[in-house]
Amino acid sequence: MSLKGFHVVLIFLAILCSAGFWGWAYNDPKAAIELQVVTASNLSGSLAIALAVYGVWFVIKKWKDIEA
Repeated sequence: MSLKGFHVVLIFLAILCSAGFWGWAYNDPKAAIELQVVTASNLSGSLAIALAVYGVWFVIKKWKDIEA
């Protein structure tokens, strides 16, 4: 696997982690408020969106340069 391919995998895993944390806080707001992580979860949701946009941009712009 090339370095660019590995980068795509890491971006995907980062999106899953960020979206997963946001999803947990969204589905269990009482626990999120109790643990005082509401702001962090909202930032994590925004980060997941930003990473998804970056991931799409990276694949479109850089994927054609990846040699198999």
